Amino acid sequence: MNQSALVLLACSILVVAGCNCDQSCTPGGGDNPLLVESTLPFGAPPFDQIEEAHFTPAFEEAMAVHNGEIQAIVDQTEEPTFANTIEALDLSGRLLDNVRLIFLNINAANTSEGIQAIAKEINPRLAGHRDDRLMNDGLFARVKAVYDARESMDLSAEQARLLDKQYKKFVRGGANLDADAKGRLKELNGELTTLSTQFGENLLKEMNSVALLIEDEADLAGLPQSVRDAAAAVATAQDHEGAWAFNLQRTSWTPFLQLSERRDLREKLYLAYTNLCGSGGEMDNRALASSIAALRVERAQLLGFESHAAYVVDDNMAETPERVYELLNTLWTPALAKAKTELAELQSLADRLGDGITLEMWDWWYYSEKLRAAKYDFDESVVKPYLELTKVRQAAFDVAGKLWGLQFIERSDLPGYHPDQVAFEVQNADGSHVGVFYTDYFARESKRGGAWMEDVRRQWKVDGKNIRPIVTNTCNFSKPSEGQPALLSLDEATTLFHEFGHGLHGLLSDVTYSSLSGTNVARDFVELPSQMMENWAFDPEVLPTYARHVETGEPIPTELIEKLQKAKQFNQGFATTEYLAASILDMDWHSLDEPVAEDAEAFEKASMDRIGIIEEVVSRYRTSYFGHIFSGGYSAGYYSYVWAEVLDADGFVAFKEAGVFDRDLAESYRKNILSAGDSENPMVLYERFRGAAPTIDALVAKRGLN
Repeated sequence: MNQSALVLLACSILVVAGCNCDQSCTPGGGDNPLLVESTLPFGAPPFDQIEEAHFTPAFEEAMAVHNGEIQAIVDQTEEPTFANTIEALDLSGRLLDNVRLIFLNINAANTSEGIQAIAKEINPRLAGHRDDRLMNDGLFARVKAVYDARESMDLSAEQARLLDKQYKKFVRGGANLDADAKGRLKELNGELTTLSTQFGENLLKEMNSVALLIEDEADLAGLPQSVRDAAAAVATAQDHEGAWAFNLQRTSWTPFLQLSERRDLREKLYLAYTNLCGSGGEMDNRALASSIAALRVERAQLLGFESHAAYVVDDNMAETPERVYELLNTLWTPALAKAKTELAELQSLADRLGDGITLEMWDWWYYSEKLRAAKYDFDESVVKPYLELTKVRQAAFDVAGKLWGLQFIERSDLPGYHPDQVAFEVQNADGSHVGVFYTDYFARESKRGGAWMEDVRRQWKVDGKNIRPIVTNTCNFSKPSEGQPALLSLDEATTLFHEFGHGLHGLLSDVTYSSLSGTNVARDFVELPSQMMENWAFDPEVLPTYARHVETGEPIPTELIEKLQKAKQFNQGFATTEYLAASILDMDWHSLDEPVAEDAEAFEKASMDRIGIIEEVVSRYRTSYFGHIFSGGYSAGYYSYVWAEVLDADGFVAFKEAGVFDRDLAESYRKNILSAGDSENPMVLYERFRGAAPTIDALVAKRGLN
C-alpha cells in the first residue's frame, strides 16, 4: 500500500486505538472530543464532554476521512492483494465507526429532541455514504480481483471468511448493478432509513406517554408497594404529582396486568398497549410499516432476490425463508395446542373463583399468576425480594468468574452519558485487561424500550496490538424510590443475564478483523451467547449464591428454589405462541413478492388468521409497534431467538452433563463461540464446541412442548 494510504489508515484508528505516529492525526478535530484521542483509561469515550453540537461536524469530518481512505485504496498502482485491498478496507472507517457507535448509544439510551433531529438528518447521509462505498466501481474491481484469485492464495480460515464476507457485502450492496439501478437503490436506502427513523421516534414517544392515570388509591387494589412507587415516579415525571401513572413500557404495564384486581383497568391498559402507534394520529406507524415493507420488496428484487426475507436469510444460518418457516411451523402446532390447554385451565380457575367472566386477552396475565400460585404454591412476588439488582448483576459477574476467571472492577473515573450508567474494567484472572463494560439499567423517557447490548468500540488487532472492546448493556427496569432497593422480577433477572451474555460475546472477542469481531455474526447466531447465559440465572447451583432477602439477608429457602424449578415450564404455551406469532408476522411481511403497500391492519389479520391464533393470545409485537423489524435490525430475523434457542438448549445439555462450571467445557465455549466472532461458519464453530450437530429435542423438552 502506498504511503498516503498508510497515513490515512493510521489516522482513522487514532481515537479508538491510540496513536504513536509523528503525523498530525486529528484533521479538523480542534476541541471536538469525538475527533481527538481520548485521554481516559483504555481510550474510553469522554461522555461528559460530548455535546449535541459535536456530532454533525464529527460525522462530516469522519466521512471525509473515510472517503480519503477508500480513494487511497482505489488509487494504488500495485495489483490488488489481500493485504492492500481486503485488509486495508477492514481497517478503513475507524474514525467514522467511533463517532457512529457513540451516537447510536446516546440516541438509543439518552436521546433528546436535538439528538433525534441530528439522527433524522445524518442517518440518510450515512446510508448514502455506505452506498457510495459499496457501489464504487474502482473499489469493487479490486475486491473482485482478490476474490477471483482466492483459490491461489494461502489464506487462513479467518482471512478466507473476511474475503468472502467483503465480496458478498459489495454484491448485496448493489456493486453489480447498472448505473440506473444503482441510483434507484440509493434512493430506496435513503427512503428506508428516513421511514425507519420516524417509526422508532413515534414508538419511543408513545411508549413513554401515560396510558393509564390513577388518582384514587382504591384503584390500585392488588398492586404491591414497589409497583405503586414506580407508578408514582412515572406520574411525577409526567407532571401528575400525587397520582399513579402507567405507560406502555413492559416494566410498567406487565405488573399491572399480573396483579391489579381492577379488570376494567386491566382491559384499558392492555388495549392501549396492543393499539400502540396504531390508533390514528401523527404517531400512527401502520402506514410507515406498509411503506417500509413495500420498499424492501423493491430493493430485494433489484438485487436479484424474490423477497426481503430471501435477501436477509440468505446471509444467515437458516439460508432460506423456507427453512425458517419449517422451524416456526414445527413449533407452532404443539405451542398452540399447549396454549389452548392453558386457556382452559385459566377459565376453569376463574369459574372456581366465581368471577363470572369469559376470559379475554387482558385477563391472561392476571389469572396465570393465580394459577401458578395454585398449581405450584409459587408466587413470583415472594421471589422478588431476593432479586435485588446489584446482587443479580454481581451473580452474573460471578458466573463469568467461575467459568473463565473474569473480574469486574468498577471504574468511577470513566464517565457515562447518564448518571445511571456504571463502568467496569473487565480483567482476566491474571489481571490482564479484557475490556470495558458499561451497565445502564433503569427506564427513563430518554431511552427507547427493551433491552440491548451495543458496542462502543469493537475488538480487532493491528500492528501487533490487540485493541480491546468497550461494550454496553442497557435495560429498562423500574427505578426505585430514593433510598429503596431495585428489585427485579424473574423476567427482568433473566433479561439481565441475557444481555450480559451478549456483552461477553463482545468482550471476549479475539479475532484479527473488526468486521468479524464480537457480535458481528449471523443474526440467527448472535442470540446463542445471550440465551445460553440465561441458563445460569436460576440454576440450582447458582441461585443460592446470590439470592438473599433484601430486608433480612436470609438466603432464599430451598423449598422456594424447588418450587421455582417446578414452575419453569408454566405458561410456556402462551409465551411460545405469542413469540412464534410475532416471528411469523415478521416473515409474512417480508416474504411479500410484490412492492405494493399493504393495508397493515388487514395484512396482520390475514397472517394471524392463517395460523389460527386464538383470540386470547396476541402476537408479542403487533405491526405498529414492532420496532425490532421496522426500526431495528431484526427484519426477517425475529425468528433468530428461537433458532438460537435450539442451539442454546442443545448446548447447555453439555454443561448439565459435565457440570455447569466445568472449566474445560467453558474454555471450549469461550474459544469456539465467545471469542471466535464470525471468523468461521457459525455451524462449524458450534459443532466444534458441542462435538455434534444440534437437534430440536432439547428445546422442545425445555419448553415442555412434547
